[in-house]
Amino acid sequence: MRVYLDDERDTPPGWVRVYWPDEAIALLETGTVVELSLDHDLGDDARGTGYDVLLWIERAVAERGFAPPRLQVHSANPAARRRMLAAIEAIGRIRHGQLAQEPSDI
Repeated sequence: MRVYLDDERDTPPGWVRVYWPDEAIALLETGTVVELSLDHDLGDDARGTGYDVLLWIERAVAERGFAPPRLQVHSANPAARRRMLAAIEAIGRIRHGQLAQEPSDI
């Protein structure tokens, strides 16, 4: 499943749209999400932002070995976009560090 988190843009064909971080996280927990595209500003910061989803993924990867889907950012907020891309890089570093520590099959 490809998940698109956004409050305003049209949903691209072939994507499942969600409006809030908790909806995206619920789908991530099913293990069926292969790609996730995130907006940052969702219209109600009290309900969360796309960055909050990345924080959840980062914690899930670090604490329980969660395998994240392909991640992308489509936010028009330049500062938030940079922060979200940095979070994606951090998730990749954590994930690659875990893979390097796994025992070899040899």
